[in-house]
Amino acid sequence: MDNRRLILLVVFSFSLVMLWDAWQKYNLPKAPQSAAVSATAHDSSIPVPSAAQPASASSPSVPAVVSAPTISKGEVVSIKTDLFVADISTQGGDFVGLVLNNYKAIDAKETNFSLLESKHQYAAQSGLIGEGLPNHKTIFAVSSDRRELAADAKTVQLRLVAPAIDGVKVSKVYTFTRGSYLIDVTYEIDNGSQKEVAAHAYYQLQRDTVAPAGESRMVSTFTGPALYTEQEKYQKIDFKDIEKGKAKFNTKADNGWMSMVQHYFVSAWIPPEKLAREFYVRKLEGGANPAITAGLIIPAPVAVPGSKVRQSVSLYAGPQIQSVLDQLAKPVAEGGIGAQGLPLVVDYGWLTIVAAPIFWCLEVIHKFVGNWGWAIVLLTICIKALFFPLSAASYKSMAKMRKVTPRMTALRERYGDDKQKLNQEMMNLYKTEKINPLGGCLPIVVQIPVFIALYWALLGAVEMRDAPWILWIHDLSSQDPFYVLPIIMMGTMLIQTKLNPTPPDPIQAKITMIMPFVFGGMFFFFPSGLVLYWVVNNTLSIAQQWQITRMVDSGGKAANDAKA
Repeated sequence: MDNRRLILLVVFSFSLVMLWDAWQKYNLPKAPQSAAVSATAHDSSIPVPSAAQPASASSPSVPAVVSAPTISKGEVVSIKTDLFVADISTQGGDFVGLVLNNYKAIDAKETNFSLLESKHQYAAQSGLIGEGLPNHKTIFAVSSDRRELAADAKTVQLRLVAPAIDGVKVSKVYTFTRGSYLIDVTYEIDNGSQKEVAAHAYYQLQRDTVAPAGESRMVSTFTGPALYTEQEKYQKIDFKDIEKGKAKFNTKADNGWMSMVQHYFVSAWIPPEKLAREFYVRKLEGGANPAITAGLIIPAPVAVPGSKVRQSVSLYAGPQIQSVLDQLAKPVAEGGIGAQGLPLVVDYGWLTIVAAPIFWCLEVIHKFVGNWGWAIVLLTICIKALFFPLSAASYKSMAKMRKVTPRMTALRERYGDDKQKLNQEMMNLYKTEKINPLGGCLPIVVQIPVFIALYWALLGAVEMRDAPWILWIHDLSSQDPFYVLPIIMMGTMLIQTKLNPTPPDPIQAKITMIMPFVFGGMFFFFPSGLVLYWVVNNTLSIAQQWQITRMVDSGGKAANDAKA
């Protein structure tokens, strides 16, 4: 009897455990249809939205590490426009090549520059997330014949069609517009099935972590993913942080874009305004060089049985032309696409608030002179004229310091062992001669932010790329091929050193004489446009300093004659 009760108790307890387990499974949230991927259920290269509802606060369910990057192996279709040649693979409809007609390659000036390319595993990919829907691994069929923008046409389209599954037909349509680097990428979902199709679309940029050609250690600029949201503003994501899994950024928003930035150029996926989106970045394992993908996921319109829906996103892939980016950042009502913050991809450093207006002035001058080299010369002259009162005060102070340098040397020799007495006598000398020891430094300190901002404006401006000046300077963004400008700049720095008062300390005097050669050597590797700016600035400074020093010396001589 006791054994029967024990057996019944065990059976009853086991039944309760089984019922509890079944009840738990029954109440688990069912996986949304949009999160499933047929035929690729175990393919971690396909991103998955964090939840069916875009407003969910959870993090994206995107694997931190995925399989080795590959460039699509399907047939490559080339589309020619007035600005570029785009190579699109039928595998996934990926952009695997983009050659810009108006820009030359850094290492081979006889060829055009390639932004998207297999060399850097650089591709723009997109796909749909949902049962039976095509992704960037699907093989599409080409259903349009036109491959080039006609002379009298404003746009040209390429249509790719995915294999129909369960009555659901998906087309991927690219629209290229004359005079624009903006490409419209549209998914058309024709639901011929008996159930509704609720999908998500993902748009991502794949690239290795190697800096582009032409990057110098002396002039280093940012290369990597960058995104923008109204909440967190412009955020750069370092390659190293992605590889270590420490990248931090805002993952949820109803605005913003994801981009891949490098010096002078950018590619960016820009969804429509006020559409929920989820950002992600991830590391790719394998391949010759480490690579990453950065992208976003957005919900597609629900297609009920018998309906046809469209999902469109813009891809900008081209140069960081300030005026173009400013126009794209405007709302749709003002002729833009609502890509707020897109002009920030032009890297002006931490002095953007000063550098942006300076570049605007440079553009205005260029409209009149038609040459970026002469625009740099005239802008530098304007800035020097603006700061002339400050410079004059600085040079007057230096001229007075130069006059008393012999007396300061004598004081140092007399009181060299008594620092307190030496400082006291030097302050008495400054007071007697009415010299402010900081008078030569403070005016210069005020000007430093402006000249640093001008430096960054010239460094980040794609307009300088392939822009000639005169004679041997054919590209203001490249090094001077004969190093003429760096040598002239070194000479101007030596002249400035001679005009400045000689430091009483012998060690400081030696360092002062060495500095022109150190800085001159560094500028051998700088873009010629930047060196031109420094040469003009130094030349004007020499002229100002020489004139003011001569005036101070003449005034002092006249005063001495009057006393005599």
